[in-house]
Amino acid sequence: MTDTRGPQPQYEGYATGPLPGERDPAQGKAGPYHPPQAYVAPVGGTQGGGGAAGGAQAVRRPKTGARTTPRTRKARLRVAKADPWSVMKVSFLLSIALGICTVVAAAVLWMVMDAMGVFSTVGGTISEATGSNESNGFDLQSFLSLPRVLIFTSVIAVIDVVLATALATLGAFIYNLSAGFVGGVELTLAEDE
Repeated sequence: MTDTRGPQPQYEGYATGPLPGERDPAQGKAGPYHPPQAYVAPVGGTQGGGGAAGGAQAVRRPKTGARTTPRTRKARLRVAKADPWSVMKVSFLLSIALGICTVVAAAVLWMVMDAMGVFSTVGGTISEATGSNESNGFDLQSFLSLPRVLIFTSVIAVIDVVLATALATLGAFIYNLSAGFVGGVELTLAEDE
């Protein structure tokens, strides 16, 4: 096979001198080790004037106004479109979780109030106020029993699931229409250090 690239230049630093990771025997005796530099010194010496040796390599020094803290990268992004199907799925799951929390909270609140005797005290006061000689009045304890409260709370939670899912999906459609006119919401994201 023939090399068609022509004559190649010979690199003197690697052909005659030590490899980049090796020390020059004469340099080890003369002073501290200086690793090979990527930038060779200009012909006239260092930037500050004439150097001590004309062939010495330049030492890169930081500028006086250089930053010492790392710079945080930031990106400005725009939410151009919200997918209505994904908004509907996420809002459905979140509203189901909110409905379950509502039912559990109502049951715990009812048990705490029943243990404190709130229903019996308030029920006795209401039955005395609404009762007469022939009837005992309104029975609050039988009206606010735990099964009745849980059924009422479950109905409210189901209505909340349907309404929250429908409103979030409708909001995604409205956002997409308005983002077509004004460009959408702009966000600035920053990278953690």
